[in-house]
Amino acid sequence: MKIKLMLFTVALLSTISVKSYATGRMQCEPVDKESWIKEAALEEMLVSAGWSVRRMKVDGGCWEVYGTTPEGERVEAYFHPATGEKLLVSRRGKILFRADSTK
Repeated sequence: MKIKLMLFTVALLSTISVKSYATGRMQCEPVDKESWIKEAALEEMLVSAGWSVRRMKVDGGCWEVYGTTPEGERVEAYFHPATGEKLLVSRRGKILFRADSTK
C-alpha cells in the first residue's frame, strides 16, 4: 500500500515539474501596459514581413505568437511588448533565434 502511494506521489510530482518547465520560456522586463504595442499592430507588422499569425497571447510579459515564418516554418515566437522586437523563435523546443545570443 505504501509503495503504491509513494509511486503515485512521485508520478504526480514529476508531472507537475514537467508542466512548470514547459511554461515561462521567455521573460520580458516590466513595461507599462499603456506603452504596449497593440495586438492588431503587431499582427499587421508580422503579416507585412511575411509571417502568418495563428494565435497571439501575453506570456511572461511578452507577446507570444504562434504562426508561420516567411520561410514556412511553424513556430512559437516572443516579441517585446512595447517595440515589437523579435526576442525568441523556437520550433518544437529547438531555439531557432534568440535576440540575446550571449545567453
